[in-house]
Amino acid sequence: MKKTLALLILASLLSCNKNDDKADGYGNFEATEVTISAEANGKLISFNIEEGSVLEPNTQIGLVDTTQLYWNKQQLIASRNTVFSKSKNVLSQDQVLQEQLKTTLIEKKRIENMYAENAATKRQLDEVVGKVNVLKEQMKSVGTQNAPITNEAKSIDVQIEKINDQIAKSKIVNPIKGTVLAKYAEPNEITAFGKPLYKIADISEMTLRVYISETQLPKIKIGQKVAVKIDSGSEMKDYSGTISWISASAEFSPKIIQTKEERVNLVYAIKIKVKNDGSLKIGMPAEMWIAP
Repeated sequence: MKKTLALLILASLLSCNKNDDKADGYGNFEATEVTISAEANGKLISFNIEEGSVLEPNTQIGLVDTTQLYWNKQQLIASRNTVFSKSKNVLSQDQVLQEQLKTTLIEKKRIENMYAENAATKRQLDEVVGKVNVLKEQMKSVGTQNAPITNEAKSIDVQIEKINDQIAKSKIVNPIKGTVLAKYAEPNEITAFGKPLYKIADISEMTLRVYISETQLPKIKIGQKVAVKIDSGSEMKDYSGTISWISASAEFSPKIIQTKEERVNLVYAIKIKVKNDGSLKIGMPAEMWIAP
């Protein structure tokens, strides 16, 4: 805040020296700065950016070593194959029992028909019914044996997915379009989760934050076009800006730039969007002029 106030003072003094007319407001350009951090631990195999580079979103710009993750994944895949072989053996038993049950049910139907015509005894019917029940119980037992094997396979699948996620996060992918403001790491360095790698901001459109007095509020509204001027040699360079935000609450005017009588005045912050032609920089002072 103190740094911002100092810049406001400087902008005000410079403008007063160069212009007979007074601007309606003074401020500094801002941009949303995003610090991109590592999401994996290990050596930076590659990191292909430089300060000032313009990056597109969803572009891979680096990679953290994934060798150990790869071998861990291969080990899990081998374990999963072993588990599946156990499951196949159990399932083959189940298929054999299903075929036996199918044959026994046909025999049971035949004996039931014979028993209805007094061509078979009650003992024969009871025996075939017993066989059906035994086979069904055996199938239940096989299903019970296969359940822990299936759960083990699912557990391994989850571990593989976790490693896949770690491998994906080892790829450094730029999330937004913007210009690299600062670079904090170099290839072959060891990085760690949460360690800053670079700072980026979209400076194609800058935001000018200006403070105005309460008496100026009726003259502005959101969406209104205003003139923005910056120092350019001995003259001022003009830009067109659009008011995008007006503070809903006031704050006291900075005492260091106000007379004793004006210290009780309140100011309101506003934001102005300005298209950047490459000349505007973060922190640069500027003036706002409201069209009469």
